[in-house]
Amino acid sequence: MLRENALGVWPEAAYEQDTIRRRLLSGITLLVNAPGAIRHILVDNPDNYRRTHASIRILRPLTGDGLLLSTGDAWRHQRRTIAPALAPRMLPMLTRHIATAAEEAVAQLAAKAGQPVDLLAAVQTLALEIAGRSMFSVGTQPYGAAMRPMLAEYGLTFARPTLLDMLLPPSIMTPRDRRRRRFQRRWMALIDSIMQARLRVPASDTPRDLFDLLRAARDPDTGAGFSDDELRDQVATMILAGHETTAVTLFWSLLLLAQAPAAQERIAHEAASLDLSPDGAAAALDQLIYTKAVVSEALRLFPPAFVIVRQAIAGDVADGIVIPRGTIIMMSPWVLHRHRKFWRDPDAFDPTRFLPGAPTPPRFAYLPFGAGPRVCVGAQFALAEATLVLARLAKSFDITRDSAEPVLPVAVVTTQPDHAPMFRLRERAAT
Repeated sequence: MLRENALGVWPEAAYEQDTIRRRLLSGITLLVNAPGAIRHILVDNPDNYRRTHASIRILRPLTGDGLLLSTGDAWRHQRRTIAPALAPRMLPMLTRHIATAAEEAVAQLAAKAGQPVDLLAAVQTLALEIAGRSMFSVGTQPYGAAMRPMLAEYGLTFARPTLLDMLLPPSIMTPRDRRRRRFQRRWMALIDSIMQARLRVPASDTPRDLFDLLRAARDPDTGAGFSDDELRDQVATMILAGHETTAVTLFWSLLLLAQAPAAQERIAHEAASLDLSPDGAAAALDQLIYTKAVVSEALRLFPPAFVIVRQAIAGDVADGIVIPRGTIIMMSPWVLHRHRKFWRDPDAFDPTRFLPGAPTPPRFAYLPFGAGPRVCVGAQFALAEATLVLARLAKSFDITRDSAEPVLPVAVVTTQPDHAPMFRLRERAAT
């Protein structure tokens, strides 16, 4: 089940109880739903919980030793160095790249109005384009044709955990690991080629993109910047995490809106009078209140990161829950976001949950970006991107499904649809 669709791992009781304890192989797995215990694990005592062998084996070929997998002093150095580049004050620069790519995508989709359209492929391409422009100030067209197939290849071939992935420490190579290593060499060579092309662009007196910011970044405590290898691993991590998760967030948002015409019309009305161009996007962002609520609800129902997995280094007690040494801890946003204790009508699409003044769930019952020291450093950028793109698409098109065939979520690395459904777009009259 972990290999085919991890969402099927949890029984019905998981959506009602604080914990589900099971034996897996020779150890214990513990699904934790209690917000106080989650806070303890992710915020109060995070150094006692490390990533599992399987997650390291699966992610390292794509991210190297970047922020996602680094630990200890290396992680602290990377986090302190990267954080300023993704601070809210940088959003005006980044929203220009988002809006520019979104305008181009709308023009391309307008040429297909009335025809069946694969919106999953469209938002994957758009999110990769935004990642490329935000990182390098250039489009990814010369590289996207190689990047998307490589990522799809990895997802189908190497991202599904095997028994040896879970049993053996990462230091012991398996035949599958050797194939992953060969993939990593190809993937990192592609990232290096993009970086080299960007370095040939004449320098600027002011930062144009994340690459400029990361090259100039310094650890405020030590004054150290990134080495060439460290910079490459950060770029690889940001391109992967930044575009893959946002693409699926946009897809699920569009699917939900296609099935909820009133919500779609409300976004279109909200965006109609706003300037969503590169010059106006930053100012418009704060006014897209309902659109952001739709994105937040899509992140609740279909969180891209469907599970957070840690292993206890030493025995611990988390809000009264006894955790023996070596226990595999699962904290699943998929389960938490549909837990009957925390949400009214948890399986229903209801963006009003996230409007100002609505009752808020417990802090650690909603974790689309994680929590604690390792909360996603790009969360604000991701929310801004999804909100602006969704508003731009709903402002331009009336979006409907081309068939009534159900679309089911499948979780391997992120929460993907089981197939790419077709949509139809009808251009909205300008107002």
